[in-house]
Amino acid sequence: MRVSDILKVKGNTLFTVTPDTSLHDAVNIMAEHDIGSLVVMEYGDLVGMLTFREIILTLSAHGGSVGTATIRKVMDDHPITCTPETDIDEVRRMMLEHHVRYLPVMDKRTLMGVISFYDVAKAVVEAQGFENKLLKAYIRDWPEEEQNSGR
Repeated sequence: MRVSDILKVKGNTLFTVTPDTSLHDAVNIMAEHDIGSLVVMEYGDLVGMLTFREIILTLSAHGGSVGTATIRKVMDDHPITCTPETDIDEVRRMMLEHHVRYLPVMDKRTLMGVISFYDVAKAVVEAQGFENKLLKAYIRDWPEEEQNSGR
């Protein structure tokens, strides 16, 4: 299974912001759309990711307030990415190794979407369920051995 398979099921709704968007506005966007990350774009290029992790760190550092900070000051400005052709097992490894929950999907310089740890887990569970059904059907249809094999 590849990232492109997840994107086909997930759809292509993307939420992006610029680095100069206020953190307060970003929090409102994330809350309104029930999302855990925003892709930060500038002049058509991916320049960062903002996730609830950066927001929580900012809240902790500033006594529970995001103040007047912009995304530029708190975003991850070197997010790891994957491509539509990246295998799901590689995505799982990347997410675990880098301790990230959201990966922008890039086709060269074009943002194709974002996949989350949830998206990957859901795809894996669904694939395993499908495989289990096939195996159970195969076992049910297993040909019976002849009782007397000519001995």
